[in-house]
This record gives sequence, structure tokens and C-alpha cells, in this order.
Amino acid sequence: MRAVFFGSPEFAVPSLHALREVADVVLVVTQPDRRAGRGLRLRPPPVKEAALAAGLPVVQPAGPLRREADFLEALQEARADVAVVAAYGKLLPRRVLEAPAHGCVNVHASLLPRWRGASPVHRAIVAGDRRTGVCLMRMDEGLDTGPVLACRQTDIGPDETAGELTERLARLGAELLGDALPRYVRGELRPRPQPAEGVTLAPRLTKEDGRIDWRRPARAVHDLVRGMHPWPGAWCEVDGQLLKVHRAALARETGALGAPGTVVSLEDGAPLVACGQGAVRLLTLQWAGRRRLEAPAFVAGAGWTVGTSLLGDASGAGSGAPRKEDA
Repeated sequence: MRAVFFGSPEFAVPSLHALREVADVVLVVTQPDRRAGRGLRLRPPPVKEAALAAGLPVVQPAGPLRREADFLEALQEARADVAVVAAYGKLLPRRVLEAPAHGCVNVHASLLPRWRGASPVHRAIVAGDRRTGVCLMRMDEGLDTGPVLACRQTDIGPDETAGELTERLARLGAELLGDALPRYVRGELRPRPQPAEGVTLAPRLTKEDGRIDWRRPARAVHDLVRGMHPWPGAWCEVDGQLLKVHRAALARETGALGAPGTVVSLEDGAPLVACGQGAVRLLTLQWAGRRRLEAPAFVAGAGWTVGTSLLGDASGAGSGAPRKEDA
């Protein structure tokens, strides 16, 4: 079986390795190198690094695939039986979808039709889902609308972050791919149309998605913090300064404990913050532009006390927010 692989981030690397176990990978397609970090140095996608380490040919189309003549020629010359897509990051036009003899199949990190789109893992956690999984899907021109070949399910841990769940689903997706893809190509798996009921969308994340609304129930705030970790991160503004919340815990207290966004207790230096219902314990925090700190060190430096408001006030009194000239 000859296969082409489309993928870019770390999530896709296990699927690339699994594909190499069951197929002859004749071409790897990934995103162009990007500038990142403080030095803005060019960095290759993780899939490119893994492919080159395995001695596989790599192409990195810069523009829309339908306009990339060199890429389209390479794809035709690959004479692939199937193409596998795992978080590639670009739309595949009809010409690409139909090039392999058995089409293109996608490793998608949700239980379709729930959470179609670019951010299924984050959206599932933020929504409070208790269960998720991965699906192997025959791709069409829609947004994750193609028929499903096989799925595997897993529980979402009560404190599991998006980063942690993504790593688990990457491994689960690789296992599913290695098991199901050969059976699909042999004609032993028939694609099943997705049901019309239960469709939800998972659009690409923005920084604004991480904004904390302390008026929401504590469970929703906790799910937002873990669902936005490590990117784009959960945050709020305190007197015009951005406060990042990297880690939090759901408190056992329920009901209204105080004004939302107010520190109602300090246990071992970790602030308990009231929400619209219940409270969350903040464990790891960071002012924008400062170092990330565990709660006791952060609170000591910020001077927080019981009654401190994370909403702040006009004067900034009691908020602990750094002055802009200090940030």
C-alpha cells in the first residue's frame, strides 16, 4: 500500500509513525517553516522533523493547494493508494481528495459529528464533555462532514488539560489508524454517513476565547482554564493588566460565596476565588510579561488578601496588579 501523509503539528507525528508501519509512505506534505520564539527563528513543523529523520520525502506548499503546480505534480507522481490527513491545517481541494485510489482519510480528534472543525479537543473540555475520542473519516469537500470508517472513545479526566488530552488522543488516533486503514483499503470497512443530529462546530481558537467570566459557575471557569491550556490560555484583566491563569482546581464549596472574581480565602497561599456559583482555587498564575509562578509566590508578590477583586477598580487598590511602568 502506497500512502501520502498530510500533517503538521505534534499531534500528527504518532499517526505518521503508525502509517509507516502499515504502508510505504511515498510523500509527506506539511506546512511551511514558521518564525517563532523571541528570536523569531524559522522552525520546521514537527511532522517535517519526524519525516526527515525517517528519510521520507517532504514538500511544503506555501499557498492554496489547488494553485501549487509542483505539489500537484508530485502528488500525481506518488501514485498513492490512499492519503492520510492528521491536523494538516489547510483545506484539500477536490483534485487532491480524488487523487489517491482510495481517497483521503482524516484522523479527527472528536466523536463525529460532535466538534467538527479546527479545535475539537479544546471545545470539548470547555463545554464540559465527559467523553471524547478519535474518528477515522473518509474526507469530502465539507468541514469534517465525510463518512466515518471507525472510532475509538475515551473518558476526559476531571482535571485534564487540552494539552494532556491532545497527547492521549494523538496516540489513540495512531492506534486506530494502524488498525483500521489496512482494513479500509482491503474493502473490509464501509464508510458510514454521519448522523444529522448532534452536529457541533469547533472553530479555530483566538485569544478572546480564553477570557474568564467570573460570573459563570465555578465548573465552567475550571473547564475554561484547562480547556485553554497551553494555548491560548485563560486570562482576565485586573486594572488594565492581563492576568493569566495557567492552572486551577474546582473547590468543594458551592453556592454564592461572595462577589464573583473576589478572593474569599487564602489556604496555603492559594487564593480561592468566588464565581457565579461555587469557587475555584488558583494554583499557577502569571502577569503578562512576567514569570509564571505558583500561587504562594505569586500572591506574596502581588500582595493579595481576602477581599481582593480580580476585576479591579479604578484606582487599582487591593488588586495587586503591577503598574504599567513596572510590567
